[in-house]
Parts: sequence; structure tokens; C-alpha cells
Amino acid sequence: MPIAAVPAYLGQDFSTASPGMRFGMYLPIWTSTPDLRQELRTRASKGSPEAREILSLMEDVGVDAAITALQARSSSKLPQVWFKNDFGAREAWNKIIRLTHNDQAAMQALVMRQEHLASQSPDMLILDAVATAPFTTGLGNEHPLENGFSFLTPYGLPYLPGSGIKGVLRQAARELASGEWGNSQGWQTDISFPLSLRGKPDLELSMLDALFGRETDDGDSQHVRGAISFWDAIPQIKGGQLAVDIMTPHQKDYYQPQGGGKSHVSKSPHDRGDPNPISFLTVPPGTAFCFHAQCDLAHLQRLAPALAQDGQWRTLLSAAFAHAFAWLGFGAKTAVGYGAMQLDTSAQYRREQAQAQAAQQAKLATLSEAQRQIEVFVQEFRAKLESLRGSKENPNAVFHGKARALAKLAQESADWSPDEKRLAAESIEEWLPQVVRVDMKDERKKLKLASLKAQ
Repeated sequence: MPIAAVPAYLGQDFSTASPGMRFGMYLPIWTSTPDLRQELRTRASKGSPEAREILSLMEDVGVDAAITALQARSSSKLPQVWFKNDFGAREAWNKIIRLTHNDQAAMQALVMRQEHLASQSPDMLILDAVATAPFTTGLGNEHPLENGFSFLTPYGLPYLPGSGIKGVLRQAARELASGEWGNSQGWQTDISFPLSLRGKPDLELSMLDALFGRETDDGDSQHVRGAISFWDAIPQIKGGQLAVDIMTPHQKDYYQPQGGGKSHVSKSPHDRGDPNPISFLTVPPGTAFCFHAQCDLAHLQRLAPALAQDGQWRTLLSAAFAHAFAWLGFGAKTAVGYGAMQLDTSAQYRREQAQAQAAQQAKLATLSEAQRQIEVFVQEFRAKLESLRGSKENPNAVFHGKARALAKLAQESADWSPDEKRLAAESIEEWLPQVVRVDMKDERKKLKLASLKAQ
């Protein structure tokens, strides 16, 4: 059985290790001495002339010496110890892609940590998206299985680096500002913001410079930090496992010519190449991503005050994200469709509802008990009004009873101030006729609203 290249005291059972460790240090694809012994015994049992020769050699010098002798022959094709085992490499994918319960719990915990930090951080833009195509990243990392993959250290979990998100958003903003995509969504190249530098010439910053940072040439020391920082995006993987895709280069000699120097010449592409299927790791479609963009508003006000006013930076970034989702993609192989995403409107709606509810709870916590009762009354009637869609509730039903209860509570509560009682009466007068089919002239008398307002 192929093994991982680790000290013997670690054993060979790494089923509880993270995907990053199973893909890296604990990758079981290396030929071991027991593998070679089993291979030799298998060949010796074939009954062929080669099998009889191997069997005789094993009897004469032993199994290990026979392995060494056969490895010296170019015709035996017996692998060396610690060489990559092709069969083991194929089997290793099944161990890599599986996400354990602990893996999924760790990813959820990282997302929840980001949610908590974001709730405590001002000036955040949060967008929920879902992958509509496979996502992959880090293919250029060196790896025994031809293509690498990026895992978040030290957790060993897949992720989309914040630096990669920033690069895609900068390109999206650049394309929108060029005007070649129709509506620029507010991005412009002809607007600049002057920046005075002590002891150096003044700079003219573009929108992209102010938000993403000024890109400088080699040797240029006038760097400017952008006002937007992007957090890593942790995928919530649908189905509980990663996926394996395959690329099959058909023109290897054309794209990867052999030799060097003057002999480093590509051959013309033709149909007699030797296609070599190459497997690589991906995150499957349907995976959820949450993007966090944090604005250093004080820094943005210094660089470009106009972009800091009325949340202009949010509008611009939202447009850039929409363009990136539709046309650019994230990660690697985006030119062939990988990394495509779309806004998850249902998740976004749930997030906005949760944020509104949290804001409401925070507001209620600052109110007195009387004010809290009135605010709850108003919120319930506002929600009911939206659900009625132009109609009204019949008298003496639930919401008519809520108005009566609030009026009675205001009349009988000695700890309510005159202003609070007046506010209760005004709230009933405003909302009751909008939700319940009543005659407010009679209701004012029945509920004694005039006495509440006179206190």
C-alpha cells in the first residue's frame, strides 16, 4: 500500500487530518518496501518466463536483493522506493476530497467568527454569493499530483484569499471605468483627487487609487494605501466534499517544448500528440461564499472625501462585485468558466433581515419600558400593514385588541411619564385606522386618547 512520507511514529492513518494536510504532508502516494515485496510476489505468481526467473532469483538471494537486482534493469520497470506510485496517486483523491464533520465544523466556526467581527466593525460591505461553476485556486503551487491548491494556514481548509478578491475587484472597476461595458456604474477615470505629501510633489489619485491603493512602477516610492481591505472568503461547501476535475492537454509538445537554449523550439500543433489527463482539486458548484469589504472611512475621507459621503464607496464596490460575478470570476482558470458566481439573493435578504432585527433590538435596549412597549406596538402594526397589501383587518380582532391593550396600559401605569402617554395616544391614532377598519372618532372616546394626550 502506498504510504505518506512521514516518520514511522506518526503511523499511516490520517483520516482525521485536515484536507490541506491530506493533500500535502500526509499524501499517501509513495512506494514503500512492502509495496515492492508484494509487487515482486505478484509477478512471481504469474506462471510466465519472467515469473519463473523472478521466483528463482528470490530463492537464490532473497526478496530484497531480488528487488535491488531487478531495479537495476531498465526492462523490469520495477519502481524505486519513495517514487510516486501512480495507482496510489489515483486512490489518494478519494481520501483528499472527503470533508469530515470536524472539517465542516471548523469552516462554519470560521464563518461565524467573521460574522461576529463584521458585526463589531463599522463601515462594512457584506455580500453573499453562490458559485455557479467549479472554483479552484493555487494550481501553480508545486505538488506531486501535477497541480497544487491553496489551503488556509493553519486550518488546512480551502479558501479564497482576500488578496485575490481585491485583484478581481480592481480589474472589474478598471473595466467599468473604461466605459467599454456600457454603463460605468459610477466608476470614472476622468475624476481625480489631489493628495498633498510632505516634502514631495502632490499626487492626483483616481477612484481606483483611493479605494484599492496606488499601483506604482519599480523604484517609485510614492505608495498610497487604499481605503478598502478585503477579508478571506471561507466556502460553505455543498455536499460535504471537494471535487476532482480533469484537464487533458492535447498539444504538449507545442505548449511545453523540450530542451533549452537554441533547441528550445515548439513543435507545430498536430493530432499525433500524447494526451495526458491531469487531475486537479476544485470546490463544487453550489458552494456559498461570503465576501467582506471593510472601508477605513477616516483614511478615505483624507484621500477622496466625495467617495466617503453617503456611502458612495458601497455603491461603487457593489457594482464592481456585480461585474466580477457576471464576467470575471474568482480563482484560477476563469478564462474557461471556473470561478463564476452570482449574488445569493435569498441569503442576502436573510442577512438584511437579521441586521435590521439586531438594530431594532439594540434600539429597544436603550428605551424605557414604556417607550419599548410603544415601539413594539408600532413595529407590529407596520409589519401587519405591509402584509395586508391595501386591505384592513375587521374590528375586534387581534390588532384592535393590541391598540386597546396599549391604551389601557398607558392609562393605568403610574410610572409612565406624560410624554410617554402622549406618544402612546399618538401612535394609536396613527396606526390603528391604517390596519383596522374603525371609526377613529368613536375610538378616541372609547380608548380615552384625549385624556392621555392632555396629561
